[in-house]
Order: sequence, then C-alpha cells, then structure tokens
Amino acid sequence: SYQTDTRPELLEEVRLYRNPREREKMDNLAELFAVINTLQCLEKAYIRDSVKNKEYTGNCSKLLVQYKQAFKQVQGEEFPTVEAFMAKYRLDAPAALERIKEDRPITIKDDKGNTSKLIAEIVALFITAMDKLKLDIRSMDELHGDMKD
Repeated sequence: SYQTDTRPELLEEVRLYRNPREREKMDNLAELFAVINTLQCLEKAYIRDSVKNKEYTGNCSKLLVQYKQAFKQVQGEEFPTVEAFMAKYRLDAPAALERIKEDRPITIKDDKGNTSKLIAEIVALFITAMDKLKLDIRSMDELHGDMKD
C-alpha cells in the first residue's frame, strides 16, 4: 500500500504498441512464442510417453507448419534466426529447437534421399520391362527378373 500511495505510475497500464502495425507485430511475436512453447511441451509429453505416436506425429507436423508461417511473419533484421528470437525473449526450448531444425516429427525417419533413389530404380525397371514388351519379348524367363525386382 505504501508504494502505490507514493508512486501512482505503478498503477498505469503499459502499452506494448502505439498503432495497428505495432499491435500486429506484437501479435505475431506472441504467436511464434506460443507455437515454440507448445512444441516444447509436446516434445516433453512424447518423451514421458504421455502422448501416442499417431497423435504426436499429427500434432508435431501441424505445429511445424504453424511455426514456419509464424516465423515468416517476424523474420527480418531483428530476428534473422529462430535462435535470435528465442534468445531475446529468453525462451528455453531445446527440444522444440531440435524439432524445428530437423523439420519433421521424431517419429518420421529421415530417409536422406533414399525415397527418390528407390523411385528412380522402380521407374528404370518399369521402362526396361515396357521396352522388352514392345520388342515382343514375351517369355516369362526374360520378363520375370525385371518384374520381380
């Protein structure tokens, strides 16, 4: 009671913005903070086995998409990286940061380009089989090897 009697400025409302543009900026910063914080909580819940794999994967994927959109809104000179944003607002979320860097839920394996390689191999085998058919090669022995692969 003593401080409020002698310092009425302590009761004044603090404005975070002075115009609609500044308000939009504050909303965008708050949105990014919330998404990163939620991602951190989801990672912790997954580690504790409090959330099922399917739920985790779906929610994590959704949060990563939301993060990308939210970060686009604030990325610039002041925040060139998500680490700069997290440092400025003292957001300690190492698990979320790891997930952001990997850009995928922990339940989805990184195939390091193997999918593309496998697709190319399948297409090559399909073309070979089609070519053999066009050349009227119809014997099972000659077609079976490519079809089996």
